[in-house]
Amino acid sequence: MRYLMTSISTETTPAPDEKLFADMAAFVQELTAAGQLLATGGLAPAGTVLTSRDGEITTVDGPFTEAKEVAAGFALIEVGSEAEAIELCRRFRRMVGDGKSVIQQVFG
Repeated sequence: MRYLMTSISTETTPAPDEKLFADMAAFVQELTAAGQLLATGGLAPAGTVLTSRDGEITTVDGPFTEAKEVAAGFALIEVGSEAEAIELCRRFRRMVGDGKSVIQQVFG
């Protein structure tokens, strides 16, 4: 089962330091070696939202209505269950501190 874990920056998200970079590198290496981490990356704070309605497509700056909630990064993982995805995300949250993450199953 594939899951997309998105990390949301909040006002209380601490700035990364050298310890966090080292911890994240070890975490990424562990998950990659286990075949669980398929892709990871950071996301630009700005984006564009496309909305279609009655055949008309509009674009607006986005993707978030609140600038204080911005997806800062993602990880695509392959695990055996949602519980396993949640546990990996718990480990991530313990490492990075305050903030929010979203886990969504990827179909296909």
